[in-house]
Amino acid sequence: MVRQSCLRDRTVPVIADTSVVINLNATQCAETILDALPNPFLVVLEVALELQSGLQTGRNDAAALDGWHASGRVRIVPLGDTGTRHFFNLVSGPAAQTLDDGEAATIALALEIEPPAIPLMDERKANRICAHRFADLVTGSTVDLLAQDDIQATLGRAQLASAVFNALYFGRMRVLPHHLDWVVSLIGPDRAKQCESLPRSVRSG
Repeated sequence: MVRQSCLRDRTVPVIADTSVVINLNATQCAETILDALPNPFLVVLEVALELQSGLQTGRNDAAALDGWHASGRVRIVPLGDTGTRHFFNLVSGPAAQTLDDGEAATIALALEIEPPAIPLMDERKANRICAHRFADLVTGSTVDLLAQDDIQATLGRAQLASAVFNALYFGRMRVLPHHLDWVVSLIGPDRAKQCESLPRSVRSG
């Protein structure tokens, strides 16, 4: 089964939320993935700062991001005036209608860039709020990144399946409902049962 990624335009920048950076690092082949991806890969400064807090718990995602940035594979970008206005709108208000700093900044940077970039986020709430407020903005997830055509071709099915499984098992990657069939078909039901971030209905199937 081939998954059609939303990353069809190879010129549009993609912007990774905190969870996407964690999942990418967890694949254990992040540099190969970033080298294969034709799209510019951005991370907003707020996400880089969020990852720094993980250093206290022994996570190495911030160090990995620093390495990708130093090698030129990833750009870390601060918000400008337009993005900052979007950011404050997304973090202000009742909890059910607001996002955490990393998600809000990722969306804000996507809206600031002309034409808009594609924010990559795995949480349902972030995707729901973004779709409600910015209906014309294309969004994606870690699975869309891993399913991008050039990445699939570079990794091949076996290494791609390992990368997806690692993101699930080590990164606890969240999978949006429309990606579940592809993910389970790729990694197989035995490995799916080991992935606690997948829905119970999938793990017990």
